[in-house]
Amino acid sequence: MSREEAERLSRELSGKSPEEILLWAAEFFKAGESAFASSFGAEDQVITDMMIKAKLPIPIFTLDTGRLPQESYDLLDATRKRYGIPVEVLFPEASDVEPMLLRHGANLFYESVELRRECCRIRKVQPLAKKLSTLKGWICGLRREQSITRTAIAPVEWDESFGLYKVNPLADVTEAALWEYIRKHNVPVNALHYKGYPSIGCAPCTRAINPGEDIRAGRWWWEHPEHKECGLHRKPL
Repeated sequence: MSREEAERLSRELSGKSPEEILLWAAEFFKAGESAFASSFGAEDQVITDMMIKAKLPIPIFTLDTGRLPQESYDLLDATRKRYGIPVEVLFPEASDVEPMLLRHGANLFYESVELRRECCRIRKVQPLAKKLSTLKGWICGLRREQSITRTAIAPVEWDESFGLYKVNPLADVTEAALWEYIRKHNVPVNALHYKGYPSIGCAPCTRAINPGEDIRAGRWWWEHPEHKECGLHRKPL
């Protein structure tokens, strides 16, 4: 496994549909070697719908940071019931969260980029890293259109941070095409999407956006756009 191999695979998958890329992933990785990381955003719901329709044996997991909006939990349950699937839920270690809050308070993320990233590291990155250490590939709902930090996303990438393949079946999908699929297939999505929230993370770090704003403008809105990654998808410097 290497960056060169990922680039070769990505070239082979260039122009393929999301469904074709998901089928490739199900065949490329052996049972138990890959999983789909869902945050229950619109993209992730589309991938879930595609995987279930194709009966792909790819397990789904999600991260519960402890600060999610109620609407996200509602969607988690609705998705389980709609598709009849289990979803593994990962949590941060209380032994890491408690001293962080004691030292910096509950709203440390507003104080600096460094503290916000520390919160993301403990609540998101560490639980994810533990899970990914057991895998050879993870499937994500990233799209190039989502933000300026994601414009170079390829169908398959080598994730240097976690040491495995990252598969992005929706890399080329536009916002319009995404929502066309959702409407056509009646895919369940987060209620906040209909209240001006195109991108949804933790409740304190997510707001609705104004007309004309970038679709990720509501995530960590007090930071510069180039800083707006939690660490799950940031490229190593």
